[in-house]
Amino acid sequence: MRGFTRDPSSNVDPSNRGTFAGVVEKIPYLKELGVTAVELMPVFQFDPEDNNYWGYMPLNFFSPHHAYSSHHSSCEQHSQFREMVRELHAAKIEVILDVVYNHTCEGDHRGPTYSYRGIDNDVYYVASSDPASPYANFSGTGNTLDTSHPTVRSLIVDSLRYWAKEMHVDGFRFDLASVFSRDSEGNINLQQPPLFDQIASDPDLANVRLIAEPWDAAGLYQLGSSFPGQTWMQWNGRYRDTLQRFVRGDAGMLPDLMTRLYGSSDLFPDHPSQSYRPFQSINYVASHDGSTLYDLVSYNDKHNEANGQGNQDGPKEFSSNSGWEGDADASQSVRDLRKRQVKNFCCLLMLSAGTPMFRMGDEFMQTQGGNNNPYNQDNEASWLDWHRLESNQEVFRFFKQMIAFRKTHPSIGRSTFWRDDICWFGAEEPTVDMSAQSRVLAYYLRDSRSCGGDLYVMINGSKEARSFVIHPRDCDWQRVIDISLPSPLDIQCDTSNPVINQHAYRVNPRSVVVLQQSTPFRGDTQR
Repeated sequence: MRGFTRDPSSNVDPSNRGTFAGVVEKIPYLKELGVTAVELMPVFQFDPEDNNYWGYMPLNFFSPHHAYSSHHSSCEQHSQFREMVRELHAAKIEVILDVVYNHTCEGDHRGPTYSYRGIDNDVYYVASSDPASPYANFSGTGNTLDTSHPTVRSLIVDSLRYWAKEMHVDGFRFDLASVFSRDSEGNINLQQPPLFDQIASDPDLANVRLIAEPWDAAGLYQLGSSFPGQTWMQWNGRYRDTLQRFVRGDAGMLPDLMTRLYGSSDLFPDHPSQSYRPFQSINYVASHDGSTLYDLVSYNDKHNEANGQGNQDGPKEFSSNSGWEGDADASQSVRDLRKRQVKNFCCLLMLSAGTPMFRMGDEFMQTQGGNNNPYNQDNEASWLDWHRLESNQEVFRFFKQMIAFRKTHPSIGRSTFWRDDICWFGAEEPTVDMSAQSRVLAYYLRDSRSCGGDLYVMINGSKEARSFVIHPRDCDWQRVIDISLPSPLDIQCDTSNPVINQHAYRVNPRSVVVLQQSTPFRGDTQR
């Protein structure tokens, strides 16, 4: 929330920078970009004494953070939050809150006592068996709320109900949601934990989006069908890792890439006994918790020295600096490759079955200088630098056009898996080369509903150009996307697209090409 408009380059009114009102000023930009929902990092009142720019140290589950009001002394944060939601809704943009119900800002036994510790410590927190560290720390922040206790469950559901009914938000993303699977002793209860039942049965929450970060900080990993909330959407960490590794050029990634493009049916099983849907997979490549998209292709190593932890903090990522570490003295060829790789990430994300999510600023190659954990960097290192929008208009245009392309091809993001409407191919061979060294893949996606057109996608993740045979051949294809071409030829979502008359297409290194049928074809396809 703060970093979106805090930098003077945002050009919002100085009194509104870093606030709910600042977001309102930027709604025209969000509409131009084409997003249909914004997920706000924590806006609950958090500890103002804690050095935490991100806001993941909640003090009160019912109050918007005071510093996000443009008038700190007049207690207008409630009304300004509601006004922001109202204006976003008027622009047909949903509002989803990143909520932290797994811990509080009271920390461990050395932390401050603000409320829960003093009211009833044994009720609110999970205890450990170690007298020297009396608080169980499944959240990585010093304490863990006992979400299996009826009092804590009521507190959480009351808070959700308040934000949904009174503040009119559309959904919630639950930080470290796997903590809800633990009981009062911290043990994992693989049966349906009471909190999930209570949320699911509450009529006031029946129509809100529920999104899980399906793991916790102590190693519990429940991505997919192992997560107890069967109807919840989930941040797909496997999608993130697969896309990062494939675009980087790692060997042996094709089978997993196919599964992720298809909607991760290995994680969200598509059979009658469970009947998961592809949209339950929140597909992403970069989030706040890690590098920006640009930094993923600009740094081999993390550069977190400013965080004060000896560069030992931050997640492990599958990054590649494209041949040169950082921006200083990077050659034009390195910069061009980085731009192409960012477009590859965007293109594959928007072509995947599931729900695409990307991090603010990735659409114009925001950088944090290689810092992949700037949780305490409330400064220019983390604030969105809107000057980069001006200098990277080509990438912004590509993101905007890819979002529009996905909207005009609802067969990509349909509510069911693609099933018999997809057929996979190799480059020159009709079958996919699944060997470890193969980095080429093509597929034909039939538009069974005749509302956007059939697609043929060719993906070349190798360092050499490859010739791809186009299937099927008895129809006309138009080129819509070729990432290797200069802008605006890299993506052309209009009727003037060039017709491809030949039966093969040369796909340049590290590029994605998308063809669209200009005449209907309804032949048989096979999975």
